[in-house]
Amino acid sequence: MARGRTERGSRRRTRAASVVVPFPRASGDRLDLARFVPSGRSLLLGFALVAAVLGAYWGARVTSVFAVERLDVQGAPAPVAREIERAIGHTVGMSLLNVDAGEIENRVRALPSVAGASVDRAFPHTLVVKVAAERPVAVVRRGRKAWLATGSGKVIREIETGTERTLPRLWLTRGTGVTVGQALPQSLTAATRALEAAREAHLPRVKGVRSRDGQLTLALRRGPELRLGDPTDLLLKLTVAAHVLPLVEDGTLYLDVSVPERPVAGSTLNS
Repeated sequence: MARGRTERGSRRRTRAASVVVPFPRASGDRLDLARFVPSGRSLLLGFALVAAVLGAYWGARVTSVFAVERLDVQGAPAPVAREIERAIGHTVGMSLLNVDAGEIENRVRALPSVAGASVDRAFPHTLVVKVAAERPVAVVRRGRKAWLATGSGKVIREIETGTERTLPRLWLTRGTGVTVGQALPQSLTAATRALEAAREAHLPRVKGVRSRDGQLTLALRRGPELRLGDPTDLLLKLTVAAHVLPLVEDGTLYLDVSVPERPVAGSTLNS
């Protein structure tokens, strides 16, 4: 009986060893890589689309499709806007795609009246220039000429005498040189800094400023003159003055805040 089981096991092993596994046919079961390769028609269509895009971009650069027709200057007063338009007027007629924004920004920033600028394109025909204009604090007068100056003493523009009446006056001697785009002499920048501090302290309208022997005095359109002493702690002194002014009596001729901890008011011009 054991012999019979041995013969049956031998026959099973013989049948298992004789099983033939067929290979897949080349036409049916094999992965067909050709299906993943674009056809000639697809390639031709793709190249045509790329060529069309490049052609349209080139055409937009060299034709008037996106030509600059309008300059939109934002954030600048009218006189400064006119200066900017003159400085970048060459861009009118140029394609927006050809405009060098960095070069235009540098050109605008170089103007004395401009503190900062950025350029943007508003398709199809507008070049937008956003400006941070310099803020004048005084009209500098010398003889029959007048200029605008900032708190740092920078001269930003010559103006007609009699204009900008809301700004205080700073009078210069005839021998003092003034150049647009440059700073006033260092001896005068303390006065412009005092006027800028007066604006920040929200003082009543200032008429002018005097500087004698290094001592500053502000003249108000209404009220006593403000004696500031040396040009240190100007904002502190003028903030104190703004709080004390409503408390002084009528007829007060000066308010001395040269020592801001102990302001002094007087009804005669002699301290």
